[in-house]
This record gives sequence, structure tokens and C-alpha cells, in this order.
Amino acid sequence: MDLVLSKQASKALARIQPKQSHAILAALKAVAADPYRRHANVETLKGYPDGFRLRHGIWRAVYVVDRARRRMFVEAIKPRGDVYK
Repeated sequence: MDLVLSKQASKALARIQPKQSHAILAALKAVAADPYRRHANVETLKGYPDGFRLRHGIWRAVYVVDRARRRMFVEAIKPRGDVYK
């Protein structure tokens, strides 16, 4: 499955400390490799079809799995308190 980052998510990764940024990106790639398997720190988003969030420390990555196009689109990467607003 392809991993696609939104412009906002790419900018957020650039602003995060490099060690954290690489860890978040590695976790997203691991999920994208097999998005239908149960992963640690991944939860579904209620009221958001095919929406999920990945938790890494204080950071949250919100993404959508597009089954028809076989892609995982990361919409936002933000600190815990800001990502759900």
C-alpha cells in the first residue's frame, strides 16, 4: 500500500526533532505495509469512516486508508491536544 503525506503532515515532520520524525515515519511505513493487521498504538477514529490515528509519544498521526486506491493518506501529524481540533 502506498503511503501519501499531505502538505501539512510533511511540514509537521520537518518541524519535529529528527529522531522523532524518523520514528514516526518508520511507524507509518510499517502500518502502510500491512494496514489491515492489528498494530500497536493504532486506533480507529469514531465517526470517521476508514480513519485511524497512530500514537507516538506526544505526537498523533491521523490517516485514512483508501482501500479502492490502495493508499494510506496521512492528513495530519500534531501534538496530542491539537490533532483532534
